[in-house]
Amino acid sequence: MGPRRQSCLRIWKLTPVQSVRIIFGVILLSLAYLLGVPYPAPMEKPPDNPVITIAAVGDIMMGSDFPEANLPPRDGKALFKEVKEILSKADVSFGNLEGTLCDGGLTTKDTENPNIFVFRTPTRFAANLKEAGIKVVSLANNHAMDFGYYGKFSTKKALDEAGVKHSGPDEGLAELTVRGVKICLIALSYGKPPRSILYPQQVLGEIEALAPKYDLLLVSVHGGREGRSAQHVKDAPEYFLGESRGNLVKFAHEAIDRGAHLVLAHGPHVPRALEIYQGRLIAYSLGNFCTYKGMNLDEECGYAPLLWVEVNKKGKFLQGKIYSFLQVRPGGPKADKEGRAFKLMKTLSLEDFPATSPLFVGTDAILPLAAGNKGE
Repeated sequence: MGPRRQSCLRIWKLTPVQSVRIIFGVILLSLAYLLGVPYPAPMEKPPDNPVITIAAVGDIMMGSDFPEANLPPRDGKALFKEVKEILSKADVSFGNLEGTLCDGGLTTKDTENPNIFVFRTPTRFAANLKEAGIKVVSLANNHAMDFGYYGKFSTKKALDEAGVKHSGPDEGLAELTVRGVKICLIALSYGKPPRSILYPQQVLGEIEALAPKYDLLLVSVHGGREGRSAQHVKDAPEYFLGESRGNLVKFAHEAIDRGAHLVLAHGPHVPRALEIYQGRLIAYSLGNFCTYKGMNLDEECGYAPLLWVEVNKKGKFLQGKIYSFLQVRPGGPKADKEGRAFKLMKTLSLEDFPATSPLFVGTDAILPLAAGNKGE
């Protein structure tokens, strides 16, 4: 036998370990074939232009134990029962957390004033948000500091431990990555700068700086007048009890001009109109959603819309829905067969933004503007 022949034989010579691995592999493949188990599919790269789904709701306050105990049964575990399925399906599910998550502490507000309300929800209630499928909350509102810095830090800690992302008026961004799409939510209010619509240039500069860093930039805004008389929105400054609450229309448009892809407003405690500006959707108020005993739920204050939004990777609004829920005291969203939230937001949109309102179809659907409309 020549040297070349011996060399070839050495290449094919197997060690005992290699032989066992090959035999084991053959057995596994044979079993898979006999049992009808499919071969693992090759990993696919994310689609070039995926559809991102966003579920957004308004104010959430799951009960307060201050100044007296007004907490729901079973620590509020049933509060989100009727909305959990929808919220859990969304890539991003958002709500405005009114009040603090803390155990004990002293309020920093004048509770002798009849117009001042404070909310303190036990930290264990944070698990309800996670269980409901809520992934992101805003801490930029006039109740985030009800129990001072102790309440603020306790709230953030409770949310972190529950796995719920958050953004506040002076710090923090909620960042997510969905099927390769980088998403950021920034929350702001009408209070002190830096993230205040009363000092728009500062926060608009931050939005402009953030936009190139993310595929989708979502902006949450707490502002506007409050109550049933505040359902309509105009391109003008708003005030409540002598306090400046900003110009939501002007700010929302400028935020989109600077790179925002979706603007979600809350604060008036009633639903407001929707508008499409530069192909992006603006919700001017999502009203109350889950406010146990702490807020007025009469008439439109009890309408609790759940806004479903579908956008492409560039943030263009594709389609959506308004799921109508209703709060009846003591509170918590229940399905509304009459679709009152959808009907109200349709009427308000057509009245306040006749040229840039989305199309309202059937009992819950919203669609982009017709081609050629100046809002497209």
